Amino acid sequence: MSQHQHRIVVLGAGYTGAVAAGRLARRLHREDVAITLVNPESDFVERVRMHQLAAGQDLPPRPFREMFAGTGVELVQGRVTAVHADRKAVTVTAGGTAGPAELPYDTLVYALGSSWDNGGVPGVAEHAHDVSGRAGALRLRARLAALPAGRPVVVVGGGLTGLEAATEIAEARPDLDVALAVRGGLGDWLSEKGRGHLRTVAGRLGITVHEHAAVTEVAADRITTADGAVIPADATVWTTGFAVHPIAAATGLELSEDGRIAVDDTMRSLSHPDVYAVGDAAMAVGPGDKPLRMSCASGVPMAWQAADAIAARLAGVKVPRTPIRYFQQCISLGRKEGLIQFVTADDQAVDRALTGRVAALYKELICKGATWGVANPTAGLPTRRRRITRLEARPATAAGAAV
Repeated sequence: MSQHQHRIVVLGAGYTGAVAAGRLARRLHREDVAITLVNPESDFVERVRMHQLAAGQDLPPRPFREMFAGTGVELVQGRVTAVHADRKAVTVTAGGTAGPAELPYDTLVYALGSSWDNGGVPGVAEHAHDVSGRAGALRLRARLAALPAGRPVVVVGGGLTGLEAATEIAEARPDLDVALAVRGGLGDWLSEKGRGHLRTVAGRLGITVHEHAAVTEVAADRITTADGAVIPADATVWTTGFAVHPIAAATGLELSEDGRIAVDDTMRSLSHPDVYAVGDAAMAVGPGDKPLRMSCASGVPMAWQAADAIAARLAGVKVPRTPIRYFQQCISLGRKEGLIQFVTADDQAVDRALTGRVAALYKELICKGATWGVANPTAGLPTRRRRITRLEARPATAAGAAV
């Protein structure tokens, strides 16, 4: 690293972090910047496919070193344990005996995302499974594989993750007794056509749906709902929502009420202008002044916006601002069925919906497209890179070399 290179550190290599790093590499001259991507795993995790992994399907490995070969992006494999926003450094702990090391930065992109949220419900942390990451999905996979025919499995949560998990498990293991517990009505945010198709598929797969069933306790062999109903469960899958990575609360950055990092329309921190936040970690506002939901559909365009804004500000040119909006919600219902619910710009369902096999293929193309965008982070962008006009001289440092 040159003394005069602008140091950009990207924390997290999910969809948003990986896309941001690759786009920055395409936007800026390599001799002007040193882009470091920090992630605990060496290969990319397709989070939108974790329900498939849990149901027994194998996903191909996607090593970052191959994905970012020739881009100039340096991968540091380690876990972020602290962000020191006031002195512009992050602490990273790698495996082995090297111990923690600090990485200084000039610009930080925070993309540590989210994990499952147990909602404080008794027994969830001890007894429930999640599909929010690879480790959780693999634990559930092992549990399902160990269950004999006829045993009960309950998925708690009627959002996109819950619907995909329940249908995937029921399709892969038709010998299990799969149930879905939802707080409201099944698919009550969908259009009439979407709700109808969802009920048809659930019935076809033999899924028992418990509606208006708020779960108040999880045990090793059952769940209990607010009205006192007890539902047997040899495996409980908890999918009621996501929580921001806890490091955000200790960064010193301005946060929103739900713990996400408060940002402007270019994904720049409201309190620290050298920090950008993208994906589930950021509280960004979309159409209708509504917060963007935690999703890949929000995170990827947030990463584009942040990378373009960083490059423009470093180059001293006008910052592009592209409003983020929604077009559809894509739901896989096993490998053979799908539901594409078209929505307004602010994510409200309209009457139009695509269902059946065509919808399943549509969703598969969306998933493959998202992964292709990560695996080819610099494709499709102009080859002209901007030169940085605001380089700062600084003493050379070897900080972070041990991670």
